[in-house]
Amino acid sequence: MNQLADLRKDYTQASLDEGSVCKDPFQQFEIWLNEALKAQLPEPNAMVLSTVGFDGSPSSRVVLIKGVDSQGIVFFSNYQSVKGRQIAQNPKASLLFFWPELERQVRIEGLLERVSAEESDAYFHSRPLESRIGAWASAQSEPISSREALAKAFEDFRQELGPQPPRPDHWGGYRLAPHRFEFWQGRPSRLHDRIEFRIDSSDTSESSNAQRLWAIRRLSP
Repeated sequence: MNQLADLRKDYTQASLDEGSVCKDPFQQFEIWLNEALKAQLPEPNAMVLSTVGFDGSPSSRVVLIKGVDSQGIVFFSNYQSVKGRQIAQNPKASLLFFWPELERQVRIEGLLERVSAEESDAYFHSRPLESRIGAWASAQSEPISSREALAKAFEDFRQELGPQPPRPDHWGGYRLAPHRFEFWQGRPSRLHDRIEFRIDSSDTSESSNAQRLWAIRRLSP
């Protein structure tokens, strides 16, 4: 435990300031995500999804981003899982991307909603066959008697559904529509750069998030 207290890393790779970031946080996020992809980091698409538990406590797990557009961040899951039921009860959520090799993290907060059935269908049918069968075989988050029971359910569904299984109704996509972004760039002496984007409270238009005004400010590290 003493070794944990002694761990240190000084961040020296880059900087970030209000004048250099894009005025649109979606564009800034795509730049950083593309740089993480180009750097061939291990699982640069991994993100921590935090939802609100049934008792109001935070609940977090790692999921994979599968799309980003001008409306938000997309991932896919089982609607009947614990996170799916939490989202149905309270759509407030946050995402965290951490790219330690680039000394960067991005926090995104907003509201979750399901994507269209057409979008869920298109992604589902792009998945490997085994993953599509797995979506049928796994009652995600529910207790299971054994690994063997899961394997049997998988084989049963493989035989029943054949080579073109349809998307189950309980499986599909979510899109997080952000109202806040925070871009964090590690800097020496723990004087990190933190640039926050929030939807401008003076903008009362009904435009999409991407078309609305964003207030940009620096936060103390």
